[in-house]
Amino acid sequence: MEKIAVIGCGTMGHSIALSAAWAGFDVMMYGISDEELERAFDSIENKLHVLMANDLLTSDDLLTVRDRVTTVTTIERAVKDATFVIEAVPERLDLKQQVFKQLDSLCDPTVILASNTSAISPTDIAAETKNPERTVITHFWHPAHLIPLVEVVRGEKTSDKTVERSMALMNDLNKKPIELKKEAPGFVGNRLQFALLREAQHILEEGIASKEDIDAAVLYSIGRRLSVTGPFLSADMGGLDVFKEISNYLYKDLSTAKLSASSMDELVESGKLGSKTGEGYYEWSPDFTEEMNTAREKELIRYVKQDRGL
Repeated sequence: MEKIAVIGCGTMGHSIALSAAWAGFDVMMYGISDEELERAFDSIENKLHVLMANDLLTSDDLLTVRDRVTTVTTIERAVKDATFVIEAVPERLDLKQQVFKQLDSLCDPTVILASNTSAISPTDIAAETKNPERTVITHFWHPAHLIPLVEVVRGEKTSDKTVERSMALMNDLNKKPIELKKEAPGFVGNRLQFALLREAQHILEEGIASKEDIDAAVLYSIGRRLSVTGPFLSADMGGLDVFKEISNYLYKDLSTAKLSASSMDELVESGKLGSKTGEGYYEWSPDFTEEMNTAREKELIRYVKQDRGL
């Protein structure tokens, strides 16, 4: 069994630590201060209570999982006995390079150094290390304890053994890992997600439909179907001859924009960043924010139960 350390305890870090603890692993979680770690631990405890309320944990399970997470304020202590380190610090290349250089000097060459980055190249992250073959991306999706996908991305010098151990650990964490054969900006999930968002922005700006109806079109059609069949399975089931004809007819009219749409630019320039500022494409009152967060969490938990045969 791998001995896991998580470097960073923010939105993703504490949720990754929870995922590992829930799967039966003892975890060392590093934060820069006691105050930061206290907030992270409170978040873990809140998530555990939600899992218990939804019959995914008993009260005894809750205590057991919680006690598997140990918090520390020094990286040296966090990685002292680790065999697999997952970095979850802010998305800045210089910061990640600094952290990986430090980890490379502290950890035995057999220790895997994984980054949770959603966009930065693993080759660039490993550029300042002496052992780049043990650096890999394990990109968890938010919220990490409920979303099963983890993208495992190799850099130019990442060894096959590093990828194999990473895939094995993600399976042990009850995740659904996918392996990228080579690195690509945005990996797989974000490339697909932002292709959809680009077309949604285009439809809105062309005046074809309202934002509410565009969202509804996804929620009540492909959003439901794609939870069972991905794009290639869907195409096979619909008939490749049909999909070929529609592709040839439709592709020329789809957005090929290279930058975000003006509607998003205007919102960002006005400081309207979405739920975190109270307004974006939608108005985010406290009640609406709680409603949407609860609805999403409830649906994700339903899928967790389905995946686990509960």
